[in-house]
Amino acid sequence: MTVAPRIEHRPSVCPHDCPSACALDVEVIDGRTIGRIHGAQDQSYTAGVVCAKVARYSERIHHPDRLLHPLRRTGPKGSGAFERIAWDEAFEEIARRFLDAERVHGAQSVWLNYYAGTMGKVMRDGINRLAHAKKYSRHNGTICINLAWPGFIAGTGRLAGPDPREMAQSDCVVIWGTNAVATQVNVMTHALRARKERGAKLVVIDIYRNDTMKQADMALCLRPGTDGALACAVMHVLFRDGLADWDYLEKYTDAPHELEAHLATRTPEWAAGVTGLSVSDIEAFAHLVGNTKRTFFRLGYGFSRQRNGSVNMHAATSIAAVTGAWRHEGGGAFHNNGAIYKWRQPMIDGSDVMDPSVRALDQSRVGAVLCGDAEALQGGPQVHAMLIQNTNPMSVAPDQTRVRRGFAREDLFTVVHEQFMTETARMADIVLPATMFLEHDDVYTGGGHSYVELAQKLVEPPGECRSNHEVICELAPRVGARHPGFEMSPRALIDTTLREIGFGTYDELARANWRDVQVDFRTAHFLDGFAWPDGKYRFRADWAQTPFKGQLSGPWRDMPSLPDHWNVLEEADEAHPFRLATSPARSFLNSSFNETPSSRAREGRPCVLVHPADAARLGVEDGDRVILGNARGEVRLHAKLFEGVQRGVLVSEGIWPNDAFEDGRGVNTLTGADSPAPFGGAAFHDNHVWMRRRTG
Repeated sequence: MTVAPRIEHRPSVCPHDCPSACALDVEVIDGRTIGRIHGAQDQSYTAGVVCAKVARYSERIHHPDRLLHPLRRTGPKGSGAFERIAWDEAFEEIARRFLDAERVHGAQSVWLNYYAGTMGKVMRDGINRLAHAKKYSRHNGTICINLAWPGFIAGTGRLAGPDPREMAQSDCVVIWGTNAVATQVNVMTHALRARKERGAKLVVIDIYRNDTMKQADMALCLRPGTDGALACAVMHVLFRDGLADWDYLEKYTDAPHELEAHLATRTPEWAAGVTGLSVSDIEAFAHLVGNTKRTFFRLGYGFSRQRNGSVNMHAATSIAAVTGAWRHEGGGAFHNNGAIYKWRQPMIDGSDVMDPSVRALDQSRVGAVLCGDAEALQGGPQVHAMLIQNTNPMSVAPDQTRVRRGFAREDLFTVVHEQFMTETARMADIVLPATMFLEHDDVYTGGGHSYVELAQKLVEPPGECRSNHEVICELAPRVGARHPGFEMSPRALIDTTLREIGFGTYDELARANWRDVQVDFRTAHFLDGFAWPDGKYRFRADWAQTPFKGQLSGPWRDMPSLPDHWNVLEEADEAHPFRLATSPARSFLNSSFNETPSSRAREGRPCVLVHPADAARLGVEDGDRVILGNARGEVRLHAKLFEGVQRGVLVSEGIWPNDAFEDGRGVNTLTGADSPAPFGGAAFHDNHVWMRRRTG
């Protein structure tokens, strides 16, 4: 007789780089394997909904290509030639090479490079404990937030806003600069609930007709990097037509009259010329938000990924202050809730032993760093040894030509702790097999909601996979690092951290699975004042004094103070007549999931979306092989004719593996690695390129 498998439903948390940090209901089969993953019904933000790629996570965790054993390189870098070695042998070689680099070149010649492949506090941030204890070069994680967060904080003074679940109480939801259907599906859950239950209008603002825009009542498809111009024209109309809330402006904002005068020339006609939108669409949008007090501006990351991204974010956020939307339930502006957690984790990240005089190397400029650029190295030594966790810079980092050249250095000793043989792992000297989130304990907070969430280990890892925490703690004594956190288990670290910040204990969180720490309505809506000494929302941004942990960079002194269109974009020109954005694909998440069969099947192949009129001018037909290029390099992919972009705009969706491209060069070959104002970052959607049809 066939015995039916025993299926348990166990709670967990999605670890991937997404503001939703979804609470999960996981099918565990016979205590050994994973079945379907569902959204947790009893966590009110996730509300039972999870994206399709995570629902199919069994494809990923049980993938036959997972790394299972430590490996040592035996051939040239990038050749994929490795031999299996034991864990002790791997640790001894890593320690020896790290100590050699420290002895010859100094401790700062070692760089521990990581990012958000997991958003778990223990497994993501523990690598810093080793860096700080050894005074290795610190890591400046700029690639995602450094353009977005300062733009929001410049106005509010604090990275927080209305409870995101209030979208369901809105009469108008504006989803600006994020393809939520693809990248944070729970935004759609609450926005569409408002439409169903309240008749709310859904406005979507983006640079191409993506899956989110298809669901909009009002869809505004503008040119990349022109969001600030749209925001200014909207506020111009609000002032002009008596739709500004002057009672709110006088009480809660710093310079409303100065702003009104400044915007006098920022007319819809002016903005139409900048954005490519029609005057009537700009006027209609302004009147909709001006006449709808319960308007919730859900501001994403995408429209900040321009060289003027912080200015764009500040301008868009400012609209809610002009309308007074902050007063109302279901109104205001929201980007990220990071400030509500007041998270401190010295036992996890070793911040109690951090030396601020040690340089912090910019991950967005990894190519420049590894190629010995003196400015990128901040006058310090060349990097001679690296440990990489939770990131795949050979695919996701800007300026891939330099990244590739840097990682190919024979004098660079590289260790990659990974789940699959990624492009970065192929460049390593030592590759270590890593666990996935269902194979270890961790704790999470959601930037897009208000929950602290616990994910306990549900299944044993395959082969010899070890967690990030285990690797760091095994390596620490071998290189002479000392810190109490190295002697603690993940559960002990979580318990200590929760107690320190007043969020209870590990056992209490384990019984509840998650804890809602959303602040009260008045605090969330800044009704007792914004987070500046005078309590005012700042239309007049002081970029140098914006409370963001980062190093001022780029032309920050030239940034406009009042909301504006700041034209520092990499504009199209005669040699490069197109502007290219490298937008997220629905079935990938950065370079994660691009190894799973269903995701690869859905996405097909690397393509570029091009307007039919532009294609016709170049003699390009649908499906043709084309080359995109600029001074940074060339990329070969296929054209997909698409009317949902403006003329002169190209969009390539997804971070495909480099080997999915004919010449092995991914789309970020075309992305610049300059350091935008005010705190650096990566302008992924701000590239000028030429395009031609391939004939050979």
